[in-house]
Amino acid sequence: MEKRIPQHVSIIMDGNGRWAKARGLERVQGHFEGVESVRACLEAAAEDGVKYLSLYAFSEENWNRPEDEVLTLMELMMRSIKNELSNLMENNIRFVVLGNRARLSDTLNAAIDDLMAVTAGNTRTTVIVFLSYSGKWDILQAAKKAASELSPEEFQAMEQADFDRYLVTAGFPDPDLLIRTSGELRISNYLLWQSAYTEFYFTDVLWPDFRKPQFREALAEYARRDRRYGKVK
Repeated sequence: MEKRIPQHVSIIMDGNGRWAKARGLERVQGHFEGVESVRACLEAAAEDGVKYLSLYAFSEENWNRPEDEVLTLMELMMRSIKNELSNLMENNIRFVVLGNRARLSDTLNAAIDDLMAVTAGNTRTTVIVFLSYSGKWDILQAAKKAASELSPEEFQAMEQADFDRYLVTAGFPDPDLLIRTSGELRISNYLLWQSAYTEFYFTDVLWPDFRKPQFREALAEYARRDRRYGKVK
């Protein structure tokens, strides 16, 4: 039987701080180690035929974390962008960032734009990084955009599929599989509209320990699921 591979896998990368604390390290060390997990999962996604891999890297709520941790995370993002260019090009991977980018620095936004432009023609896999993002913010900004562009009559006549194009994810498929690491059983204000029929997979593994074997275990679990979309089979 043909192996069922999800077109779009999304990951809530959780547990970096706890991973570091358990080893007597500073929280930021967990974030650094988590970058290796990003690289491993992206490689596995490309190797296994996953067309879209999205990562919840930084939420709108994360801006409330200690300032030094926020600065470190932004610096880590800058470093990752610079370090991953050759890897993305060699593996034919497109890079996209979605979220409330108005809150990011001009320097980081410029680096993001450059990497998105350079990799725009890559077709093997697309990696989508959700940065300064929340699901409620996304729905609200979409509603405001639609209200500003449509007449009252058009707004009232709008269907669900029409609303999709106002979300920051317009043009990308909804996730088939959503993975959350570290044992937490919630989606933390992430892709609230887009995950209506997504399959959820929760694991106790902390993000820095989540590598190719764990990623493929999640794919295997997805292949065993029976997706009915509210219908009877």
